[in-house]
Amino acid sequence: MSAQIAGDDRPPIATGGRLPLSPPDDEADALAATATADAVADLDPAAAASVSTRSVFAGTRVLAIGVASTGICTFLYLAIASHVLDKVQYSRISLGWSILFITACVIYRPIEQLLSRTIADRAARGEAHSSILRTPALIQAAFAAAFLIAAIGLRGPIQNTIFGGSRVSYWVLVIAVIAYAASYFARGWLAGSKRFALYGALILLESVSRTCFAVAVAIGITHGGGAVAAGMAAAPIVSLCVIPFALHKLRSHDEPEQPTKAAAATTTAAHDLSLRRGSRFAFSVVAIMLSEQTLINGGVLVIAARTGFDLTTGLAGFAFNVFLVVRAPLQLFQAVQTSILPHLAGMHAQESGDAFRRTVRLTLLTSLACGVLLALALLAIGPFAMKIAVGDHGFSYGRVGLALVGLGVGIHLACGTLNQALLALGRERSTAVAWLFSAAVFIALSALPWLGNRLLEVQAGYLIATAVLAVALLTRYRLATRHAGATA
Repeated sequence: MSAQIAGDDRPPIATGGRLPLSPPDDEADALAATATADAVADLDPAAAASVSTRSVFAGTRVLAIGVASTGICTFLYLAIASHVLDKVQYSRISLGWSILFITACVIYRPIEQLLSRTIADRAARGEAHSSILRTPALIQAAFAAAFLIAAIGLRGPIQNTIFGGSRVSYWVLVIAVIAYAASYFARGWLAGSKRFALYGALILLESVSRTCFAVAVAIGITHGGGAVAAGMAAAPIVSLCVIPFALHKLRSHDEPEQPTKAAAATTTAAHDLSLRRGSRFAFSVVAIMLSEQTLINGGVLVIAARTGFDLTTGLAGFAFNVFLVVRAPLQLFQAVQTSILPHLAGMHAQESGDAFRRTVRLTLLTSLACGVLLALALLAIGPFAMKIAVGDHGFSYGRVGLALVGLGVGIHLACGTLNQALLALGRERSTAVAWLFSAAVFIALSALPWLGNRLLEVQAGYLIATAVLAVALLTRYRLATRHAGATA
């Protein structure tokens, strides 16, 4: 049985029509929509469903500017690197990037999700959340320490086999992964607290600072792949500059919220964020993140492995550029994914079934529509646009292969929405199983010579694997919503 989030079997907390204080800054719009939804929920369920659905996109509006700018800066960093570096240097950047974000997302994003969901759930119940930071911090620190031990023990294979003997690439990877521990923890805290403007500022500062290193090489201030790679290590450290501002805002504008009598009466050890329950959620999301990063970055590593990590071929770098088609929309959609989990967790805590279903349905339709439009665009001008944007390193972009990836992106975005809905419903275990199975399908299809073209095998495998995942998650979502009393 999948684990339920705290309080699934408890009656909803009465809000008494009380609205939380709205901060006098850029986040006011996002939080005002949420506050309005809470007030309407006591009066009219149908109106509550409509307002709560819009609240996700209100919060997303604040975050979207930062995330969109981040996506542009990230693309510029990789595009500039592709143009100014040779095949070997860019292949190192591609492999380093893939390993970095597979590792960071797998071991750190679960804590971001854990914090985001738990803080939002407690806020919806009128409970304080300051006491639950210790457990996620302990888990995060344990993950970082485990990585450091593993990286030191595997230095030889990583530095010599994967990076072709580059010490700079190895140390950039180690420093960056450790630094992202603090960055992802801050993201979860900011998202759960609905500090979307500061969240957007954090990731924007990260991407801008990283891009500056590539620009410095392009204009001749520095040179070489090592200088470009250094941006990956510096970016998460620089991004933490927003934390003092976040703490200042909390001290200046936030007033401690006293739990209602109903909340106090129903607060028990069963719904505290224990180390055991927090670890169970985190490890389930570890599996989900590992699977998702396998779909995004695994193809590059599989192709590199099939060439014996021969960086001189440049094939790994070219495959990395092809999957920029996947990374860009997913990063832009991060605005929705970041805000949707705390909103859905709050709706579930208040038993707002109609709002929950409406939010999920609207986001699913938007995701699939984006995928279809992207596929049509890639079919029409994909090869030309990719060559201009990131170069080709002597290879040719296949029109059909790009279109297959575009369709896969739309399905992948839809899976991201279903994933957040299932996490909010407390179905992390079964969700993790579905992701792991789809990742296994993708690796098998990418590694086997079934089409006679290594790149096309990875592209087709991506589409098939995301389709398999979508069927599994949609089935589980329908079962979960029926069990929760909201027929999908």
